[in-house]
Amino acid sequence: MRTDVPSRPQAGYLSNEDFRKAVDMLPLVSIDLLLRNSDGAYLLGLRRNPPAKDTWFVPGGRIRKNETLAHALARIAREELSLVLPASAWTPKGVYEHFYSVNFAEEQGRATHYIVLAFEASVAADAFTFPLGQHRSYRWMSPGVAGAHPDVHPYTQAYFKESVS
Repeated sequence: MRTDVPSRPQAGYLSNEDFRKAVDMLPLVSIDLLLRNSDGAYLLGLRRNPPAKDTWFVPGGRIRKNETLAHALARIAREELSLVLPASAWTPKGVYEHFYSVNFAEEQGRATHYIVLAFEASVAADAFTFPLGQHRSYRWMSPGVAGAHPDVHPYTQAYFKESVS
C-alpha cells in the first residue's frame, strides 16, 4: 500500500492515522492543474496513488493548513512538475466536488471528498520535467480525446467535456 502521507509526522503533515481520521470526517480542499500546450493539448498523468489510481488525471494536490491559494498553486506546480509560473499565469476554471469510495490507503468504504479548485495555464511542452512520483507516466491529450478516453478518470473527463461543449 503506497501513500503520499508519511508514516511518521513531519512538519506540515499528519500521521497516517490522523490523516485517515481527517479524511473520514472532512472534505479536503485541493487544486487541479489544467496545463495547455501550444497545440491545445492538456497534460495528464497516469496515477500511481488512490483514490484515482491507474487512471489518467490532471496533476494537482491538496492545499495545506494556513497556505494561501497563491502559495499552494506555486508549490503544487513545483512539486508535481518542477514548474515555476507566476500567479498571474493561472486562470480559475471553477470549483468542483470529487467523491471517491476509497481513501488514500485504498480502504473500501472509507470515502474521500474533495472540494477542487481548477486552474488553467498555458505552458511550453518542454517548460518542465515529469517527475515520477504521483504519476507513472505523462501524456498530452486534446480536449476531445481526454473527454472521451476510457482510461481518463470521469472527473478529469468533465473538465474537457465542458471545454468542448
